Amino acid sequence: MAGRNFRELLEAQWDAGRFLCVGLDSDFEKIPEAARQSDAQQTFFTFNRAIVDTTKDLVCAYKPNIAFYEARGDVGWKALRQTIQYIQEVAPDVPVILDAKRADIGNTNQGYVEAAFDYLRADSITVHPYMGADALEPFLARKEKGIFVLCRTSNPGSGEFQDLKIDGEELYKVVSRHVADRWNTNGNCYAFVGATYPKELGEVRAIVGDDPILTAGVGAQNGDVARCIRAGKNKLNKGIIINASRSIIFASSGKDFAEAARQKSQQFNSEIMSALLQ
Repeated sequence: MAGRNFRELLEAQWDAGRFLCVGLDSDFEKIPEAARQSDAQQTFFTFNRAIVDTTKDLVCAYKPNIAFYEARGDVGWKALRQTIQYIQEVAPDVPVILDAKRADIGNTNQGYVEAAFDYLRADSITVHPYMGADALEPFLARKEKGIFVLCRTSNPGSGEFQDLKIDGEELYKVVSRHVADRWNTNGNCYAFVGATYPKELGEVRAIVGDDPILTAGVGAQNGDVARCIRAGKNKLNKGIIINASRSIIFASSGKDFAEAARQKSQQFNSEIMSALLQ
């Protein structure tokens, strides 16, 4: 969609007091019967559309995880594209972060870039840093897009590599310094830190300054919202994207699933605002 700039969209949402990102991790097997249609594509879309319709005034972003759609082949890809298009139609000021964790060698990577930004029309994407700057360059060259680099992830085994020390400093801090000091030449390279590690989130904040940080895991993974806000907000009292997925979209398995998603989003927003005011 011509003219969309991720950072500008995000800043406007923060200025309006919205910091919650709803993850559209639409596990097909968990979609409530009330959203089921005659084919998988329309089932995905009907479910996602209902979630978007009831939460679009409460969020700073949506974050679909591509895995749940890829698992269904062509119909999943079509449903994901249809969902992103719908968000941009009914909530044009809300950016979409594609949780894809991509990065590969240059010519292969270009395909990932085109799929995410040209075919799916996402505003932002998650990437991994393991292959270095040249693998990330095709993403970073899209100056209007947001590129979130995995620094400290929320899974229990993340420390296996991320806590390894290089010249006395943990790898996740080294990656964070590359994000802030080497890769952010276009002002669109940001950090991802799991909400289950608030101490590390604070350390990454100190490294990256006032730039956006995406954090996930406050719902089903039991990350603490208040601790994440205190650790992750910048000196302007914003700068943080708090993602919750399953705990919102599957808050109910009944006919009221969309209304339950709204209520859960409102609950998260209350927790976020309370923490910001502390």
